[in-house]
Amino acid sequence: MPKNPPATAVTTETASTIASTVRPLRVGIHGSSRQAERIVAAAGHAEERISYVPYDVREPFRLLRAGELDVMLVKFELREPDIVTSGPVAFDSRAVLVRADHPLAGRASVSVEDITAYDAFRCPGDFPPYIWDLVVPPMTPLGGRMRRVLEMGSLAELAETLAGSDSVHLSFRSLDGIVPSGIKVVPVTDLPAAPVSLARLRDTPPSPELAAFIAAAERSAAR
Repeated sequence: MPKNPPATAVTTETASTIASTVRPLRVGIHGSSRQAERIVAAAGHAEERISYVPYDVREPFRLLRAGELDVMLVKFELREPDIVTSGPVAFDSRAVLVRADHPLAGRASVSVEDITAYDAFRCPGDFPPYIWDLVVPPMTPLGGRMRRVLEMGSLAELAETLAGSDSVHLSFRSLDGIVPSGIKVVPVTDLPAAPVSLARLRDTPPSPELAAFIAAAERSAAR
């Protein structure tokens, strides 16, 4: 009569089966996944346990609120009552996106004061206006008025608008490397880098894996 397998063998086999069937953490990103990948690596989390899901800046929290994301990367401090955020897990330096032959494109860096001479983008869709005022401030530190007049669409639509005009988009260095070849990302030196945090639904308890990932990302950023 065959013997039962050792308990340790059953446990190992069961754990392996569970690990292969449990879905990865769904992490919402806007634009490039590179910053999220760096956060995941710094936290020591297994890359194969992460699924990067793009979200639309015009409705940034729709996927999270629909339960289609476990967590998402956000910048600056949210004040959404149903969403809770981690401490900073990274910082994203500021930059301006312009076409390759734009008057600002040939500079090594620019001031935010230089950007007021050109049309910029207004707050898109359901994006929180109080956050957009930090992304594209209505006034510069020296009192210049930002010309926030353009309609913000998808990244492809944004690039098309920039390529065909003298317009600018005040944004972040993390977009460098993913914008089309006709668009340049020029550093902005006189605005502070934006804190990046991980946001999840307040009333949905995080899974043990998600809680461990957020804690590890916070610890890594604090070193």
